[in-house]
Amino acid sequence: MVVGVAVGLLVQLTGVTFVGLAPVVMAVIVFLITYTGWTLAVEGRRHATDRFATALIYSAATLALVPLIWILVTVVVQGITVLSPQFLFVDTMRNVNPRAAGGGVAHAVVGTIQQVGIATLISVPIGLLTAIYLSEYGRGRLARSINFFVDVMTGIPSIVAGMFIYTFWILTLGFPQSGLAAGLALTILMVPVVVRSAEEMLRIVPSELREGALALGIPKYRVIMKVVLPTAISGIITGVMLAIARVTGETAPLLLTTFLAQDINWNAFSDSQASLPTFIWDQIARGTQSSLDRAWAGALTLILIVLVFYATARILAARYAPKER
Repeated sequence: MVVGVAVGLLVQLTGVTFVGLAPVVMAVIVFLITYTGWTLAVEGRRHATDRFATALIYSAATLALVPLIWILVTVVVQGITVLSPQFLFVDTMRNVNPRAAGGGVAHAVVGTIQQVGIATLISVPIGLLTAIYLSEYGRGRLARSINFFVDVMTGIPSIVAGMFIYTFWILTLGFPQSGLAAGLALTILMVPVVVRSAEEMLRIVPSELREGALALGIPKYRVIMKVVLPTAISGIITGVMLAIARVTGETAPLLLTTFLAQDINWNAFSDSQASLPTFIWDQIARGTQSSLDRAWAGALTLILIVLVFYATARILAARYAPKER
C-alpha cells in the first residue's frame, strides 16, 4: 500500500499525464494498479480482488470530495478578507465605485431571503400535496400524467423557467420585474424537487402502519395526517432543504425576472431587487480587483446562508422526528 501511494504521489508531483488524464486521476490509477498487484503477489487472488474493490470505492469517494473541498477552501480563503458584519448587514452597493473598496451585500441578502422565501411558501404546499396524492391516492391516467410532467420539470434548464415567467408574468400580464417574479421562477424549479423527495419519503413509510390505523376505523385522511406525515417528516424536511439549496444559487432566472439593484428594496412586489447570485455575477462582470473581492465574499455569504438553512432543517427534522417509546 505504501509503495502504491508513493508511486501515485510521484506521478502527481511530476505532473505526468496519460491520454489527457489529470495528474491526480493518473495518481489514483497507478495507486490502484500497484496496490492490487502487490496484494495479488502476497495474499492471492481472492484477497486482491476484495482489496481492489475496497480501494476503488475509497478512491472514487476521495476524487469526488477533492473538488468540493478545493472549492470550499478557495471561496473561504478569497472571501474571508472582505467578509465582516458591516459587509453583511449594513453596506450596499449604492454609489460605490467598482474600483474602490467598500460596499456590501445587505441588499442582496434581503433579496435572496425574500425570493427564496416566496418560492418556499408556494412550492412546499403544492409539492407536498402532490406527493401525498401520488403516494396515497394516485392511480390511473391522472397520476401517470402528473408523474410525467414532474419528471419533465425536474430536467428543465433554469433559464427556461425565467423565460416563462418573464414572458407570461411580465410581458403578457404587465407586472413589473420584482422579487415576486423571481420567486415564481424559483418556484417552478423547486416544486418538482419537493414532489420527488417527499414522495419517496412517504413511500418508505411501512404499509403496516397505514393498515393498522385503517383497521381501527380511522379515516384515511387522518391516517395520512396523524401517522404517515409524522413518520416521514424528517425526510420531508431534508428534501425541502435540498430544494431550497437547489434554487438559492440560481442566477439565470433572476436576471430575467428581477435583474439588478444596488440598494435595499424591501418591497418584493415592486421594482428590481438584488440577490446574492446576481450580485456575484455583477461584481465579476465589472472585472476590477475590488469587485472580484466582493464577488468572493458574496459567494462565501451564499454558502453560509445555505449552511444556516441546512442546519435549521436538521434541527427541525430531529425535533419533529418520531420518538421511540
